[in-house]
Amino acid sequence: MSNSQDLLALAQLFREGRRYWSSPDGVAHWRAERACLGPVCERLHGLHSLELGMGPTLTDMSPIHHSMRWAPTVELAEQASTLVCPPDALALPDESLQLVIIHHLLEIVPNPHRLLQETARLTSDDGCLIIFGWAPLGVAGLSRLSPGRRRRLPWRGQWRTPAKLRDWLAFVDFRIERVDYCGFHLPGRMPGNAALETLGRRHNVPLGDSYIIRARRRTKLAQVQRPRLRLGGALGGSSLGHASRVGRPAVEEPSRRTTEVE
Repeated sequence: MSNSQDLLALAQLFREGRRYWSSPDGVAHWRAERACLGPVCERLHGLHSLELGMGPTLTDMSPIHHSMRWAPTVELAEQASTLVCPPDALALPDESLQLVIIHHLLEIVPNPHRLLQETARLTSDDGCLIIFGWAPLGVAGLSRLSPGRRRRLPWRGQWRTPAKLRDWLAFVDFRIERVDYCGFHLPGRMPGNAALETLGRRHNVPLGDSYIIRARRRTKLAQVQRPRLRLGGALGGSSLGHASRVGRPAVEEPSRRTTEVE
């Protein structure tokens, strides 16, 4: 990140985010998102994954063997294996991950473009990126219009639509495979209505509180083999023949004969 002040500010937001995800409203949203992520995780494979977010882990149901968590500072690390570093300078080798999950973090980091660039650097060819974001058109998105709510998480920050992130992801060579919506509920209620959630997810109505973007790292472009001009064979040597005029046919000149005058 640009300086230590930005990192300290992000650490404060991280603490605030943890408080939200441990609240009844946060737990209800997390359960809805986990249920939506389940079918996606079943089809994943690989050795290493990284989860960047403030809520409880979501990669525990993934078949990927080694899962890592991230924290901005040491005191916020939950375990010894937690990756502690700025989000725009992730301390991992290039193309070392088969799965990266960004859970409601793009809304609050000071440089979301840089975070996506780092994600692209770490994701292996044909690897998967999953982004959780708050949907501006959902019930939570409409309720954040209240000035009092926009000063605290999760309503603060900049909420972006999947269409906006599609352009950002294309710039760093990710291709969106699917966008799903979850967290359907009536105003004043929390997610948890099974019938409403089933109906909204079946028709994938863009009115849920959250969306899940599943993107794939684009495969490396195959080198195009240009045909080479061979000067041998039918196109070279003595077989090239004589050049002929293109256009009107050549007119044969009459043979000049000497005539004797008697």
